Amino acid sequence: MLAGGVFAVVAIARAVVARFGPRRALLAAPALLALLAPGCGTTPRAGAGQVAVVATTTQLGDIIRNVGGDAAAVTQILKPNSDPHDYEPRPSDVRDSARASVIFESGDRLDGWMERVVSAAGGSPRVIVLSPDHTPHRVAGDRSDPEESRFDPHWWHDPRNVEAVVPVVRDALSAANPGAGAAYARNAAAYLRKVRRLDRGIAACFAAVPPAQRKLVTDHDAFGYFAARYGIRVVGAVIPSQTTQAQASAKGVAELARLVDAERVRAVFPESSVNAELAKAIARETGASARYTLYGDTLGSADSDGATYLAMELHNAASMVRGFTAGARTCRIAGL
Repeated sequence: MLAGGVFAVVAIARAVVARFGPRRALLAAPALLALLAPGCGTTPRAGAGQVAVVATTTQLGDIIRNVGGDAAAVTQILKPNSDPHDYEPRPSDVRDSARASVIFESGDRLDGWMERVVSAAGGSPRVIVLSPDHTPHRVAGDRSDPEESRFDPHWWHDPRNVEAVVPVVRDALSAANPGAGAAYARNAAAYLRKVRRLDRGIAACFAAVPPAQRKLVTDHDAFGYFAARYGIRVVGAVIPSQTTQAQASAKGVAELARLVDAERVRAVFPESSVNAELAKAIARETGASARYTLYGDTLGSADSDGATYLAMELHNAASMVRGFTAGARTCRIAGL
């Protein structure tokens, strides 16, 4: 049962309350919950000294686990290599959100589906939407689509935004679980040191690449923050949109291939969660490389180079440096 089933059950529950009243509706609760049970996995409940947290995206899940440590039971809705743009909520998402004390959303409509999940779950969790209120370094949204956010939703690709978000996470966890406040503060301070080291290290890596070589072509327009932070020029994208729900056109792909050729772009970068065939076709046609994959919307699997936020950004930096320099250079950061 996917999103339609979730919201159908909620509609049934509301109808029962309207028809019979809340007291008699309680008698139907076990049957309604049973409708949600088939096909759902199990999620650990918060243990002693822990706070129950739900995070929508893989990046948020990783950041919150680093700050929460052993004092947070974090349920991450999206799985590695899954696309947040077209996710369909599951019954388990509603159940987990009903149990949570704090829910973190990425914001800027990337995970706009979570609003329905929270509404269906009920309860009284504190819901924190991180962007744009808590992400001070902003890139303009997709002006071609008036329904999209006025800001690019991929805010985590500027580590300074993650640096700004970590104290928000720390304070929210501390408010929900005051007894672990000191642990959250220590964890947050340690993680912030790593994020700052990452930012400095990536900046140093790109400083060694001539600006004229920093020309970025990707599967979709997900790296505006990264490009703005590190002085990279975005030449184009196979899907010229900040959401993967848009479609590449034959005309657009042909024009991008001509631009790649004219600009002497050395590499076209496929993304881990997007079909790479068009990117590879442009590379073959123009003689550019398509060897170096990026993590755009999602972290990778546990055994990949993009298993954590820090690892993802370091992988992206190394891939871009290799692509920009035809493999002559890479990016390494001590301590990460």
